[in-house]
Amino acid sequence: MLPNQQKKIRVLVVDDSAVARAFLVKGLAAYPNIEVVGYAINALDAKTKILRLHPDVMTLDVEMPGTNGIDFLRQLLPEHPLPVILVSSLNLRVFDALAAGAVDFVRKPDGVESRESFLRSLSQKIVVASCAKVSPCRVHAAAHQASAPTSASAAAVPAAPIAPPTALGHSSGMNLDHTIIGLGASTGGTEATLEVLKRLPADIPGMVIVQHMPPGFTGMYAQRLNKICAMEVREAKNGDEIHRGLALVAPADLQARVVRMGSRYTLACQPGEKVSGHRPSVDALFTSMASQVKCHMVGIIMTGMGRDGASGLLEMRKAGAYTIGQDKDSCVVYGMPCVAHEIGAVAIQASCENIAAVLMQHLKTGK
Repeated sequence: MLPNQQKKIRVLVVDDSAVARAFLVKGLAAYPNIEVVGYAINALDAKTKILRLHPDVMTLDVEMPGTNGIDFLRQLLPEHPLPVILVSSLNLRVFDALAAGAVDFVRKPDGVESRESFLRSLSQKIVVASCAKVSPCRVHAAAHQASAPTSASAAAVPAAPIAPPTALGHSSGMNLDHTIIGLGASTGGTEATLEVLKRLPADIPGMVIVQHMPPGFTGMYAQRLNKICAMEVREAKNGDEIHRGLALVAPADLQARVVRMGSRYTLACQPGEKVSGHRPSVDALFTSMASQVKCHMVGIIMTGMGRDGASGLLEMRKAGAYTIGQDKDSCVVYGMPCVAHEIGAVAIQASCENIAAVLMQHLKTGK
């Protein structure tokens, strides 16, 4: 749920650039649901202002002199779990900052995107962040590993180990060469998806991932996953074949839909209208899987605000898919998985750290 819009969201702006600070303070102050309570010029100044002003949300530049944004988050969040939105240039370090506990990020306007569009996106993310669950440096992960999935069919599945499991090989449960997995996430999803993928083997069935993300970042995100995870991960190109051992990340600003070509499946990545408010859209992916995929399929919906993916996941389940939803306790924002669960689209809920184990049990046994 979104916070009460009658109450203004108190925001602290942190940026070492006087020009950037002035732009952010003036731009955000124009939104009636946001109150800019102050600004800070560096990490030390920010810590002092946080203790004095008690903001609801902080915007943070990643690159600052002295203590950079990443180190600042690592120091700050364990003591002061405050939702943080990164304001970043096209830089890989944004993912390190997300791993350190930031909730989301926006890309600084670069001349292609208008300042109005940037401020609108930032203001929307501030609203979402104001009701997000902050997980500083993911120190809460161990606690969630102990939580069992909320379904009797998987109650015996142990908490997933961090090391990737042994190869699936040829499962007695189903034909894994002819199985497709779709995964969708939004706010908090970059790290949540990583938590799932790093626990899966190299020979996992073909996967398609939709993560709401600004243009320019999906390629870098895929590269990050590819370095950490056992399977091959890359940003999808139009016409890519979906096959075992490969996870495709839908490119930003294109709709990604599965297309059947006989016994083969490819991914169409094309311009198009937004679906459920997004491009790429989890609903667009899941709906295409429900209509196109004639082999076994799995749908996974994870943390994020709104309802993108919920109706598509329901269509998948009605078409015979096994569906998994992230549980409330492990979500940064329990929106998309909540709606999916409420409409009956989710067969089983599990914590972020346990989703991989639930998936592996299903792939091995068919249950």
